Amino acid sequence: MRILISEVIWQEGIDVLEEQGFEVVYDDKLWEDRARLREEVTKVDAWIVRNQTKVDSELLERGTNLKVIGRLGVGLDNIDIKACEEKEIKVVYAKNANATSVAEYVMSAVLSSNRSLFEANKDVEKGTWDRKVHTGFEISRRTIGLVGLGEIAHRVAKRAQAFGMKVIGYDPFITEYDNIVSETGVVVKNSIEELLAACDFVSIHVPLNASTENLINSNTLRLMKPNAYLINTSRGGIVDERALSKALREQHLAGAYLDVLAKEPVDPNHPLLPLPNAFITPHIAGLTEESQVRTSVLVAKEVTKILKGDPSLCIV
Repeated sequence: MRILISEVIWQEGIDVLEEQGFEVVYDDKLWEDRARLREEVTKVDAWIVRNQTKVDSELLERGTNLKVIGRLGVGLDNIDIKACEEKEIKVVYAKNANATSVAEYVMSAVLSSNRSLFEANKDVEKGTWDRKVHTGFEISRRTIGLVGLGEIAHRVAKRAQAFGMKVIGYDPFITEYDNIVSETGVVVKNSIEELLAACDFVSIHVPLNASTENLINSNTLRLMKPNAYLINTSRGGIVDERALSKALREQHLAGAYLDVLAKEPVDPNHPLLPLPNAFITPHIAGLTEESQVRTSVLVAKEVTKILKGDPSLCIV
């Protein structure tokens, strides 16, 4: 059987596939070449992607031998799930493989906001020794709000609590008996509006879909404290970026840490780029060496299971 990989995968994942006797066609830039994708997808039994490849109905229509799509991550907005279901193509994803990396990124953003060691170091290199300018604030006893209470949010909560932070959350699909509430002690709010008004930090952990698109908009941003920070590591379309840039410019919000944007890579003329209180990183929250080995190996193993007719615990 033949497996197509159209984006970056760590070698450990390829090794898993080849050890099982599969033929691997790997080109980490293939997602940019629509014509080649149209041709290659007709020849394969499985297709492994990250977040740049648009697995749409046209390509799925051409993949007449496709049995499974493997997603090197957890977001599924680049895959036409409905079309996969209609064609009985299974979709597997890297369940929890990068959760720790994303949680650590969120805490890095929180810690960067209160005491920017990078900026202090730059000033010292310039010959400045201004201790007052670099006096920060403690995150202990501050409140972080988690929008979405899945596995990543759970890991953020545990780390934030270790720093003495109060953790609250909002998720309409969570009950009082879920672990994040019953064992970790996250206080669940009845609405996102109630959460936003109470937080010093807000971290987004929901998928992008019709109900979450522009969830953070001009109306919801107005509810946040002027000294609060927004952190988004999920998907760019969840935040209305023009509304956010306006809120930051007018100092209705202290700052924002964005690892994802509605359109990636970032447009050089994006309104957030010139703002000193907007911190944008290139979709790296889940990218650590450890998480990428786990992601590559897990997805390769789950794709292998489907091709062999075995059950998978990572099916969408």
